[in-house]
Amino acid sequence: MNFTITPAAQKFIRMMLRADGKPGSGFRLAVTPGGCAGLAADIRVLDQPQAGDATVERDGLRLFLPAESRLLLDGVTIDFTDTPAQTGLVFQDPKQVSCGHHGVH
Repeated sequence: MNFTITPAAQKFIRMMLRADGKPGSGFRLAVTPGGCAGLAADIRVLDQPQAGDATVERDGLRLFLPAESRLLLDGVTIDFTDTPAQTGLVFQDPKQVSCGHHGVH
């Protein structure tokens, strides 16, 4: 699994696991292609992985990743943003071309 979790995103995931999890709980990241915005994620704290999920330990965090997430997160940086427009995880995918910038250099 070749992806990066920024310190801000790690902090957010740890906070969620502390708030909702038990020892051994994991952070399930179900990522889907989200059109122009890049990737969209359905996130939840679960006691155990669901069928087909891979358990990935990264930086002391336990992540549960379904198959589609494992494909889509390849090369991605997971960051956390807290702005008036958006609060939550953001996925910086170098493979993703945003819709508004075709052919503009």
